[in-house]
Amino acid sequence: MQTPTPSSILVVDDEPGILALIKDILEDEGYEVDTAQDAEAARAARRNRRPDLILLDIWMPDSDGISLLREWSESNSADAPVIMMSGHGTIETAVEATRLGAYDFLEKPLSTAKLLLAIRRALETAELRRENIGLKHEALQVSEPIGRSTVMSGLRDQVKRIAEHDTPVLITGESGCGKELVARYLHAHSPRATGPFVRVRIAGLIGAAGLAELFGAEDGPLIRYGAVEKANGGTLFLEDIVDMEPELQSRVVTMLQERSFLRVNGATPIPLNVRIVTASRSDVGRTVAASRLREDLYYLLNVVPLEVPPLRDHREDVPELVSYYIDVLVTREHLPNRRLTVGAQNRLRNHSWPGNVRELINVLQRLLILGSGSVIELEEVDAALGAIPEIERRDDEIMEFELPFREAREQFERAYLEYRLRKTGGSVSKVAMATGIERTHLYRKLRGLGIDPKLSSSGGN
Repeated sequence: MQTPTPSSILVVDDEPGILALIKDILEDEGYEVDTAQDAEAARAARRNRRPDLILLDIWMPDSDGISLLREWSESNSADAPVIMMSGHGTIETAVEATRLGAYDFLEKPLSTAKLLLAIRRALETAELRRENIGLKHEALQVSEPIGRSTVMSGLRDQVKRIAEHDTPVLITGESGCGKELVARYLHAHSPRATGPFVRVRIAGLIGAAGLAELFGAEDGPLIRYGAVEKANGGTLFLEDIVDMEPELQSRVVTMLQERSFLRVNGATPIPLNVRIVTASRSDVGRTVAASRLREDLYYLLNVVPLEVPPLRDHREDVPELVSYYIDVLVTREHLPNRRLTVGAQNRLRNHSWPGNVRELINVLQRLLILGSGSVIELEEVDAALGAIPEIERRDDEIMEFELPFREAREQFERAYLEYRLRKTGGSVSKVAMATGIERTHLYRKLRGLGIDPKLSSSGGN
């Protein structure tokens, strides 16, 4: 099993003796340490490897630490906590450093105990910030797949076995069944559990901006770290891989084959130290056959396949899911606590759940918000299930109204254009005429949404 990657610290100080001393102390504590004696060397060190924390001296021969901190802050590249050090600091200097985002300000001569405490707290704060960002999109995040059924017990056991090996995993399953939850569960049971879990939605990575979002970018001395570097030592979760643009596919193939990557406009390869976990709601094999996804990329990502079952395949878990999410909604969202009658519970258990667990959560929210009294009757459940907005769909997918606007718009555009293509037998020119969309723009839109006209006309997705 792979041991967790230690945190990397960049120490910037113009005094060689102090640099050597701090480096020895930190390496004895198990940290990986890079050093720099001036601002230019510090920029080069950050270019070669993204640090988890920076110790930055105020006074340097070519540029002071405050100016360097301001440079990183104004370019939005100061994503690692910075602890300032100075033997001649003033209150004004400390205030300015704090305003620019410095985590702490230590006076020289440094106390080893204070230094190590400040570093530990800064790293813990950065980790909490990453976790909060990761959970912000999902207020009802669960620590593990819920259910005592044979299907879910088997899934948890399978994930734990797979987690022991540092190989790429491809998770498939219908929309709303919990693919991200399974990816997080896999990360939590892997040797990389202490590292970051970084989620990237591939559908949002378009053009040069998308490449920079994933791989980072360089603009002279300025560096923007991408998701791959932010996931260093942990897990990179790529969601909806069938939406990946051709140039992005090519770069990901190179990264996986060479175990390194280049930032946009970069010239120095960056070593790859992440576990790649991908997910798709579609039949990926069919996407490969339609030449929308490169075959070599598919085999590089699909080393270990993992399928998440739809809720209809383990309906016996619905009562446990209902109980769990009602408790969560009452506790975290302060909704009124209501209990279901036996008839209401049976109605939920026997529903087909085309939107899977996500649909179940939406129904429970509706029942708690719109209902009155402490008991949820069968009639309320029937009304809530009948009120779910649906569009003409394939593979039992429903239109999701709880998504952020951009994601909801993309989902609607994809469903709308696939419907039009099915009606016209895959004729882009007829769809352009019927919708009033200029044909070149329509082709570009279809490509951006990952829609193949021929595949859509035959009922695939």
